[in-house]
Amino acid sequence: MFQRERWTSPDGDFVDIDHLITEKNNIDAPRLVLFHGLEGSSGSHYAQAFADEAARLGWAFCVPHFRGCSGDMNTAPRAYHSGDHEEIHWLLTRLREQDPARPILAVGVSLGGNALLRWAQEWGAMASQWVNAVAAVSAPVDLMAAGNAIDGGFNRHVYARMFLRTMVRKAEAKWRQFPGLFDLDGVRKARTLREFDDLFTAPLHGFKGVEDYWTRAAAKPRLADIALPTLVLNARNDPFVPGRSLPRQTEVGRWVTLVQPEHGGHVGFPKAVAGAPWQVHVLGMPKWVVNWLASSAGLRQGLGGSVSEAGAKLLQPAELCQQNQGS
Repeated sequence: MFQRERWTSPDGDFVDIDHLITEKNNIDAPRLVLFHGLEGSSGSHYAQAFADEAARLGWAFCVPHFRGCSGDMNTAPRAYHSGDHEEIHWLLTRLREQDPARPILAVGVSLGGNALLRWAQEWGAMASQWVNAVAAVSAPVDLMAAGNAIDGGFNRHVYARMFLRTMVRKAEAKWRQFPGLFDLDGVRKARTLREFDDLFTAPLHGFKGVEDYWTRAAAKPRLADIALPTLVLNARNDPFVPGRSLPRQTEVGRWVTLVQPEHGGHVGFPKAVAGAPWQVHVLGMPKWVVNWLASSAGLRQGLGGSVSEAGAKLLQPAELCQQNQGS
């Protein structure tokens, strides 16, 4: 169960934060912050799964909603985008001010994962003042490759159309707030994510067009700038994030751990079971990610004892990474 808190943003808009309410109330326990994906929310299946894991551990947990994703349309002439690191910085700063001593662990899923990585890149060694460790799950770190994948073949007819259905509706609501802000007729005719981002997302957030947006907002080129414990978890069979576009170990610094199992799809991922450590099961992924975050941040005691044998194995992902870097 969530309790909503509305914050006034620096530009006079609002952002809704959903905080998990649990029977346990340990003020010294870590806070897990989840940044959702494209058109996601605290109601997304992965958010619910992370909330369940946080509740099991007695941790604080919250989901800050990107603009327009909480159910109420935001009031500023903007929305959200894959490189929204300024928004993430403001949110993490506010959370840190609320709990100066509490450890904070942040996870971003899909679009939220790329934006979280961009934040970590921008702040470099200073990022550890706000969070202890971060994880990006199924993040489209190469936005050009991901955008083209979503707009191609089966994905275009199913997933691109699904995303556009809600995104165009929100764009129409934004145009009613600010008539003439963008080319509404063009947005209504958009049949691909590229077309929508070129006509709406890019101009509303200061980019020259979709090429400029997808290039400048992508996290992949600057992964070596990250200077706090960071997990980048991508399945190589993700239909939205082509395996060939994933970063290699030579493209990241010592703070970044790449885990790239062959299977897991988009935000599916592992449930560790005997004989099949990477079996697709969304309910197993949050436990593994939380274990990694806590261990990497030196907070393993926060897990309430030793991790499971399978979890301990997954906390040592170097062999798996090496197996997946060659292709």
